[in-house]
Amino acid sequence: MAHDPLELTSGAEVRKAFWPTLRRGVGLMRDHRLVLVISIVLAIAGQVFTIAIPWATGRVVDEAMKPKDTDQLKYLIGLILALAIGRFIIMYLRRIISGTMAVNIERDLRNLVYHHLLSLSFPFFDRNQTGQIMSRATVDLTTLRLYLGYGILFFTQHSVSIIAVMVVLFWMNPLVALMVLVIVPPLALLAILYSRRSQPIVTEAQQALAQVTTQAEESVVGVRVIKAFGQEEQEVGRFRDRANDVFAFNVEATRLRAQYVPIMDFLPTISLALLIAVGGYAVITDRMSLGDFVTYSLLVALIVMPLRMLGSWIGDTQRFVASSQRIFQILDMQPNIEDADDALPLPTGGGSIRFEGVTFGYRPEQPIVRDIDLDIAPGTTVAIIGRTGSGKTTLTQLVPRFYDVTTGRVLVEGIDVRALRLDELRGAIGTVAEDTYLFSASIHDNIAFGRPEASAAEVKLAAERAQAATFIEELPDGYDTLVGERGLTLSGGQRQRIAIARALLLDPRILILDDATASVDASTESRIRDALEEVMQGRTTLIIAHRLSTIALADRIVVLDDGRVVADGTHDELIDTNDVYREIHDHGLVDRRFVNADGDHVIIPVGHEEDAS
Repeated sequence: MAHDPLELTSGAEVRKAFWPTLRRGVGLMRDHRLVLVISIVLAIAGQVFTIAIPWATGRVVDEAMKPKDTDQLKYLIGLILALAIGRFIIMYLRRIISGTMAVNIERDLRNLVYHHLLSLSFPFFDRNQTGQIMSRATVDLTTLRLYLGYGILFFTQHSVSIIAVMVVLFWMNPLVALMVLVIVPPLALLAILYSRRSQPIVTEAQQALAQVTTQAEESVVGVRVIKAFGQEEQEVGRFRDRANDVFAFNVEATRLRAQYVPIMDFLPTISLALLIAVGGYAVITDRMSLGDFVTYSLLVALIVMPLRMLGSWIGDTQRFVASSQRIFQILDMQPNIEDADDALPLPTGGGSIRFEGVTFGYRPEQPIVRDIDLDIAPGTTVAIIGRTGSGKTTLTQLVPRFYDVTTGRVLVEGIDVRALRLDELRGAIGTVAEDTYLFSASIHDNIAFGRPEASAAEVKLAAERAQAATFIEELPDGYDTLVGERGLTLSGGQRQRIAIARALLLDPRILILDDATASVDASTESRIRDALEEVMQGRTTLIIAHRLSTIALADRIVVLDDGRVVADGTHDELIDTNDVYREIHDHGLVDRRFVNADGDHVIIPVGHEEDAS
C-alpha cells in the first residue's frame, strides 16, 4: 500500500520538529511584518500607560491622601483618567489593527493552501481522503489564524508587561522584584514538562478530529448509498468510534492541563502573598510608605495574570504547531506533474497521438498498461475496448498527462507530452468521463467551465450538439437553472450530455470519450452519436465504449487485455481473427447493454440497437 503523506508522525518526530515547525509557522507572518510591528508598538505603549496608572495611584496615597492635599488629589485623579483614556485609545487601535491583520492572515493562508492543492497532481488525491484534506484547509487554518493574529501579539504584550514591571520594581525596590523572580524557575520547569508531555497528545487529537471530518464528509456525499443499503446505524457507530477517539485524546489533554495549569496559576499568587507579608511589615515598621506598598501591589497584580496565562499560551502554541505540521505536510507536497523549465508550446496540428513502449502503473511495481505501441493519425477515431481492468481508462489518462509514464513516451503532435506546457496540452484535449462531475452552479456555468468567457449562443450551440438543449430549455430557469451538488438533481443521462457539451465548447483537437454515453437511453444515445459523428470530423477521438453502435463511429478498434494491445483493426477484421475481441463481443460486453428512456437496463440483440428506442 502506498504511503499516505498525510499520516500522523510519531510522538518522537513531533517533539523533534516542534521548534523548527514553530519558527516556520511564525514565518508565515513575514508579509504582515509592518502591521505586526505597529501592533507590538501599540501594545508596548498601552503597557506603559497601564504601568503608569499604579504609579499614579501610589502617589495619590502619599502625596494627596496622607497630607490631605485636595488640589494634588484632583491633579492625580485627572492624571489617572487621562492615562486610562490614553490606554483605551491605544488598545482600541491595537485591536482594530491586529484584528484586521488576523483576517488578512487567514485569507492569505486559505489562498496559499487552495492554490497549492490545485497545483498538486492526481496521485496526491488518489492517496488521500477528501475529509483529511478539508480538515487541514478549515480547522487547522483557523487555528493558525487565531495564533498568528492574536496569540503572538498577546504573548508579546504579556512579555512586555512582565519585563516592564520587573524593570520598574528593580528600580523602585530590588527586594520586591526578587520576590517575584523566585517563582520564575519553577514556572519555567513546569512549562517545559507540560509542553513535552502534551504536544504529542494535542497532535494526535488534531489527527483524530480530521478522521471525524473525513467520516462526516463521506457520509454526506454517500448518503444515498447508506440509505439504500440501510446502513445508517453502522455509519453512526463508525462515527461514534471516531468521535470517541477525539474524546479520549481531549480527555487526556484535559487531564494534563488539570495537572499542570493550576500549579502554574498558583505560583504567581505566592509572589503576591510574599509582597503582602514583607511589604505589610515594612509599612508597619515605617520602612516603606503606604503609597509605595499600593504601587508595588498593583504592579505585581499586573503580572499575575500574564504569568497565569503562560499555561494557556503553551497549550495554544502546541495546537498551533500541531496544525502547522498538518498544513506544511500539504504545502511540502510537490506536484508529480508540472511544466519543465524549458516547456514548449503545443505546436499546431490535427491531434496526432503516439504511444512508444509505454508502461505505467499507479504503483510502479504493479503496471496497469505494458509495452504499448500505438500510432493514432490526426483526425481519426479509435475505439479502445477490453475487459474490466484491462487499462483502457488508464491509457487515455496518459494523453493529457494526468500521470507520467513509468517507461516509454506519449507524444502529441510529435512531441513528448512531458516537454509540453500543461495548460496548452490540456486546453487542446476535451474529456468526458463515465462518472460525470457537475459543480453546484448554473447549467450555463457548468457548460462554460472550460471557457468562462463563452457567449450564451456558443453555450447553446454546444448543448445542441450534445443533444442537451431540449431538456435544458424545458427546465424552469433554462440555462440559468442551478444544479445540486455533483449535479444529482439531474438524471445520469442529463449530466453526461452536459459534460459532453462542456467538452465540445472547448473545440478540442483531441476528444476523449470514456464510456460517455453509458447512462443515456438508446434513443438519446443515437442522437448523441449523430452529433458526435459531426463534431469528430477533423479531430482525433479516443472512445472507450461498450456499445457496438458507439464503437461503429471508430475508424479502428484497439483491444486491450491485461494492459497490452492484443488486437488492432476494424470490427470485420477482429471478429474472425482475435479471440479476445470475439469473446467480448459474444458475451454481450460490447453491444448489448442499454438503458431505455425509463432508466431500465435492457438487453438488445446485436443488429437491433435502434429498437431500444
